[in-house]
Amino acid sequence: MTAARPLSGLRLVPAYLDRPSQEALLAALRAVFARAPLYTPRMPNSGKPLSVRMTNCGPLGWVTDEAGYRYQPLHPHTGQPWPAMPDLVINAWKSLAGYPHAPESCLINYYGGAAKMGLHQDRDELDFEAPVVSLSLGDTCLFRIGGSKRSDPTRAMRLASGDAVVLGGEARLAFHGVDRIIAGTSTLLPEGGRINLTLRRVTLPQQRSGSVRGRAADV
Repeated sequence: MTAARPLSGLRLVPAYLDRPSQEALLAALRAVFARAPLYTPRMPNSGKPLSVRMTNCGPLGWVTDEAGYRYQPLHPHTGQPWPAMPDLVINAWKSLAGYPHAPESCLINYYGGAAKMGLHQDRDELDFEAPVVSLSLGDTCLFRIGGSKRSDPTRAMRLASGDAVVLGGEARLAFHGVDRIIAGTSTLLPEGGRINLTLRRVTLPQQRSGSVRGRAADV
């Protein structure tokens, strides 16, 4: 088997958030969930439900349903604007992204014990110069990342509560996913499972539309 080669622009920052910061971020996310409840997204065309539940905060939120992948300013179930990003989230972007413009979307995925995410690219954005910044809370996951083609070799790494990952440069369009959640590896979430936040710049600088249609990436 061919080994996956190192990707430039892939950066793992272990324990980026200490335990008090994790608890503060979780409290802020509970407030987000109260205004923008977690819901079960569906695949384009087939309507098959994903195993994760999701919501968003920030000006734009990523959604998927029978109509396709896209960014939009309103929660698909409540019809209300997404809540603002917590300060801790914005500060993480400023600290890690190395990009001069603010994030426009924070996708929040909740993984129960049996949830996973197949290999996919984050390519529904218009600005690939900006990285994707990921924050993990709760149980450790087995994260897998490959190259720019689905058939490229992959490698796995464990992401624990408080870890941050930056996908920039060559790694910005790398295929990646979550193989499984390792139950009982964190005490942060009383209900167990994992919360993952991905911060993204969606539009080109000084360009914003009400909705941004995706490029039909596979999730």
